[in-house]
Amino acid sequence: MTKYDIETKVVEMLKTVFDPEIPVNVYDLGLIYSIDVNDDFDVKIEMTLTAPNCPAADFIMEDIHMKLESIHGVNKVDVELVFEPEWDKSMMSDEARLDLGFDL
Repeated sequence: MTKYDIETKVVEMLKTVFDPEIPVNVYDLGLIYSIDVNDDFDVKIEMTLTAPNCPAADFIMEDIHMKLESIHGVNKVDVELVFEPEWDKSMMSDEARLDLGFDL
């Protein structure tokens, strides 16, 4: 397994994590700022939330941890919550904006 394989699986898995209040996954919402896989297959994620006081923050972070740790080959998972830059709708994928009824 290569770092690229792990990154691909991480993205696939992140697309199964949803904010319970928004019917779009965290990856397409643009909440994932970076994915780093080191040579030991430790995964570090930098992410944000749609709002700093998001009531689902703990649920989302735990879901990401559990799902990424379940990927065969992943050694460790570190999810860091950041609020710089501040998230806005322009960070969403085109598909997410269409799903939520925003103009492209």
